[in-house]
Amino acid sequence: MATRSLRRSGLKLAAATTAVFGGAAAATVAVSDDPSTVLKLYTAVPVRLIRDSITAASIAFDYEYSLWGLAEGSIERSSVKHEVHLRSARKLQELCFKNGGIYIKIGQHIGQLEYLVPQEYVQTMRESMLNKCPVSSYDQVCEVFKKELGETPDKIFSEFDPVPIASASLAQVHVASTHDGQKVAVKVQHTHMTDTAAADQASVELIVNTLHQFFPSFDYRWLVDEIAESLPKELDFLVEAKNSEKCLYNFRKLSPRIADYIYAPKVHWNLSSSKLLTMEFIDGVQVNDVKGIRRLGVQPNDVAKLVSQAFAEMMFRHGFVHCDPHEANLLVRPLPSSRKTILGKRKPQLILLDHGLYKDLDFQTRTNYAALWKALVFADAKAIKENSVKLGAGEDLYALFAGILTMRPWNRVVDPAADHLVIQGNESDRSELQLDFLQCWLPCGFYDLGKPLLSETEESSTRTELHWMQEMFSFPHCILRVQTIKYQFIQFHFFVLINKYDLYLGGFVIFKSSGSARAKRGV
Repeated sequence: MATRSLRRSGLKLAAATTAVFGGAAAATVAVSDDPSTVLKLYTAVPVRLIRDSITAASIAFDYEYSLWGLAEGSIERSSVKHEVHLRSARKLQELCFKNGGIYIKIGQHIGQLEYLVPQEYVQTMRESMLNKCPVSSYDQVCEVFKKELGETPDKIFSEFDPVPIASASLAQVHVASTHDGQKVAVKVQHTHMTDTAAADQASVELIVNTLHQFFPSFDYRWLVDEIAESLPKELDFLVEAKNSEKCLYNFRKLSPRIADYIYAPKVHWNLSSSKLLTMEFIDGVQVNDVKGIRRLGVQPNDVAKLVSQAFAEMMFRHGFVHCDPHEANLLVRPLPSSRKTILGKRKPQLILLDHGLYKDLDFQTRTNYAALWKALVFADAKAIKENSVKLGAGEDLYALFAGILTMRPWNRVVDPAADHLVIQGNESDRSELQLDFLQCWLPCGFYDLGKPLLSETEESSTRTELHWMQEMFSFPHCILRVQTIKYQFIQFHFFVLINKYDLYLGGFVIFKSSGSARAKRGV
């Protein structure tokens, strides 16, 4: 019976693959009028689609076949499931590296879904997708330069290192020197990205939709929607340059108190285009490099506070939020204007990199989101539900929404104990939240919960990043600073200090009037 069922599914998948090929081929023709480009795509796309189909079918059948007949909750099933997760994660990792481009973006996204997808996937993707991305050859780099600026890099710059210092999913970075002696970082888009992006997007969408038809629990259609929205912005480096300048402008105008502590590389507009971005070169260490931070004379806990405060300002005050805050995009250096204390310590400055993707949050969204975090801090179940519903989570999914934001199961979210926000990272919390995720989120698809999460939790991924900061830093606590915006009558301003032993909550409420304010000390 099982064999017959699997055979039927295999025949359906084989038939569906034909549709996948046809749809992607149409996308291939649409992306370019250049005959040579179209020919290149017709050669490359079928190979990528074959990989997609084989990998997707292999993963799906592995789960169906390996877990068939094993009792739910049994030790044997748990052991087998772990092995299947690990095998499948490695297959997906291999596919991402072979295809490159948006596939690596998908892998990076999966690596950030701590607590929501099996840990085998998170660890496999996280350990490889941030620092082992494919590299374009120097000839390919020269091809981009000639198309964009009309000359090869050795003509445009006095010095240009052909070996990149970093490579990501969409581009790689080279060190160069301008003819007037300025050291710069040059971000060069991978040559295949523009040509294959539309076809890749179409093939991923068709593969995901096809698998969902035959295996309803495999529902990652929300990821396709996210790629469709974000990829065009990320492929235009001029958008990134404008975002970078707008981010710093917001800090200067709206958050002047910490503006000096936040920085982004200056853009050389005359040496930039939609596929090339030339920026000021900045030395710094990654935000999770504790030893490196200490070597700078900077305290790791000061860095944690600054990261938390910076993203709170963006979320609640600016309404313009950096949506890719993983460790490779956050650098730390000593504040240039600061002096060493008698203990040899200096204040940190946070360098924000990769400004390709930002999210605009309107006034009402920020107000509701602030109220939701206030409710989460105080474990107010009624207010959590009310504000989650306002953000679009719905009457049925508010508990899951709260769990995703806090990375804790619902019983911990509403626990009145003072330490209910402690980041334990234990396996029972992880398993319970993953079970909620699988039971509620996937069958419903990302469409019900999609709006609040695609509109708000791009920036809530920042909170996820604070979780890994807590794990990376040797000090036992993490600062979560939640600042709401000034709305019509009240501004609530508080911070939470979390560690494994206690919770300290301090704050004040300001009742705003036209000319003055009354402050009431709280908690």
